[in-house]
Amino acid sequence: MRDLGVGFRYLVQGQRWVARHGKQYGFGLLPGLITLVLYAAALIALAVYGEDFIAWATPFADDWSSPWLGLFRGFLTAVLVALALLLAVLTFTAVTLLVGQPFYESLSEKVDRDVSPDGTAPESGLPLWRELLISARDSLRIVFRAVVWGVLLFALGFVPFVGQTVIPVIGFFVTGFFLTEELTAVALQRRSVQLRDRLTLLRSRKTLVWGFGAPLGLAFLVPFVAVFLMPGAVAGATLLARDLLGEETESGDDDGDMDDADDEDGTGRRNRDGDQDTAATP
Repeated sequence: MRDLGVGFRYLVQGQRWVARHGKQYGFGLLPGLITLVLYAAALIALAVYGEDFIAWATPFADDWSSPWLGLFRGFLTAVLVALALLLAVLTFTAVTLLVGQPFYESLSEKVDRDVSPDGTAPESGLPLWRELLISARDSLRIVFRAVVWGVLLFALGFVPFVGQTVIPVIGFFVTGFFLTEELTAVALQRRSVQLRDRLTLLRSRKTLVWGFGAPLGLAFLVPFVAVFLMPGAVAGATLLARDLLGEETESGDDDGDMDDADDEDGTGRRNRDGDQDTAATP
């Protein structure tokens, strides 16, 4: 259970890192704003034309008497909008990361250099177009998995009692897992870790992943919050990726927040000589 707290700690540390690096935070907001506008336009169009679409898709109900026709199509419209909102939450991160690949790649590299004992960051050595191609391919695979889970959980949501209690909790953990996979992919892809190996890494530390991703998934349900948290989420996911790979991490905070458990010497000063962050080896 300790990993749950460690995962949440990485999420907070990522937000603190971008708060201290205003320029990186500003650039990191752009992809989220672009994606938000696209998603908002799509959801508004669905809300406006969703009823017409349902009417077109259910011609067999045209002759039904009132109120059954209205109730039937109204229910299907509500289901369609709810499903669209669920898919928007599940896919927002993947689309934002794809749109902002160069921005988040640069941000992740700077985090790596900031916390690396030797001040270096792993580089893929691939041209940008190749990185974008790999990112798009992997994102489609993850989105497909997320959509399958989303549809399944949405259907189970109609089961009495269980659908209103257990299923939403499972949904948040599933969403958190996929969010974390997409976010850590930025750092892990630079290290040439393939999708299958990334999933294996994440499954080996599920409580760590849930501690990071589940609170983030909850926050992303609030309109506009995802845009402002994305830069910090990428920074925190980079720290989490280093933990998963067992890489040595130094504190990047001037006040020592990045490593609350650093050893102190006899004078009460924190040890800055490259000791591994305790959060990196829970």
